[in-house]
Amino acid sequence: MQSPHDDALAKRSGAGATKPLAAVPDAVRVSPAGAVGASASFAELLQRVKAEGLLNPARGYYVGKLALNTALLAVGFVAFFELGDSWLQLLVAVWMGLCGAQSAFMWHDAGHKSMFGTHWTASLMGYIHANLVNGVSYGWWVNHHNRHHSHPNHLEKDPDIGRRTAIFDMKQYPSRSRRGRFIVRYQSVLFFVLLVLESYKMQRTAVLTLARNEVRRRWLEAALITVRAAVYLTLVFTVLPVALGVAFILVQQAVLGVYFGLIFAPNHKGMAVRDGEEEELDWLARQVLTSRNIRPSLLMDFLYGGLNYQVEHHLFPAMPQRSLRRARELTREYCAERGMPYHEVGFWASYREVATFLHEVSAPARQERAAA
Repeated sequence: MQSPHDDALAKRSGAGATKPLAAVPDAVRVSPAGAVGASASFAELLQRVKAEGLLNPARGYYVGKLALNTALLAVGFVAFFELGDSWLQLLVAVWMGLCGAQSAFMWHDAGHKSMFGTHWTASLMGYIHANLVNGVSYGWWVNHHNRHHSHPNHLEKDPDIGRRTAIFDMKQYPSRSRRGRFIVRYQSVLFFVLLVLESYKMQRTAVLTLARNEVRRRWLEAALITVRAAVYLTLVFTVLPVALGVAFILVQQAVLGVYFGLIFAPNHKGMAVRDGEEEELDWLARQVLTSRNIRPSLLMDFLYGGLNYQVEHHLFPAMPQRSLRRARELTREYCAERGMPYHEVGFWASYREVATFLHEVSAPARQERAAA
């Protein structure tokens, strides 16, 4: 498949000068009025997807996923209590970090209302898996993530770009602090290194969001996060001595953060970027041109919680995980019919593309530093 660095998606005039939509055909550009929601170019694909029932709720599938996640957590708790005061607990910390990330897929899908058919059951799953299991604000996540879905890779409108330490365009560089500029200069490496802090950052954001009263169910979310913190810390420091307890927490949160980051990193970084006050792409182009799939397999589908089908997930956010594989076939076929670039790569190639993009876009920052 075509690389996101090919001319069909991006043309550069000098290092760091990204013009990724320069060669997008007029057929996928729309007036601002037509860019707000779905469009005629998307309607036919949507009809094909609906005809196969791919947007129908998958209650049985998610009951199975919830049971599996519960079993995985139970294994971790049993090992935790059985091992007691042993440095082998750090292996349990790794396990629990991985389990936390798997539970994140549940709050993610709950936020998109793809798990169950009713709003209250989706919200219940979201609050349990975000606030109670991981200490993250579910209300913040839903608001933040829905805005990202509306304008992926838009420099002004995508909050995922705004909150990252890495830059997607040199226009973002002048606003960075001295420390931030250092990170940007070496972001192709430091982006991955700093993923160990991702879980901490999301939990910190939850506390700040609740303190500012920026979510609807503030007291419910605060209560769940407080209960989670109290139980978590009590268990760790009751079963483990202080030094081992601190090490356990650091390892578990680092693993959780790295897993979080590695799941989300390949989704959009290195794909088409745009800016401006108005949206110039229709729904189909906006989602396909900015998203990267990772070639599916049973292992990839499990590890990524379906987010390796990033193109299809962005086109159909409410689609259950189990339907994404078939939707991929329909979407690839439809994009080929319309001459729409569709990008899918293997596991290692996806991270190589991300690192290459981060290195290229920050090149002027390193050149500026060398010339100073």
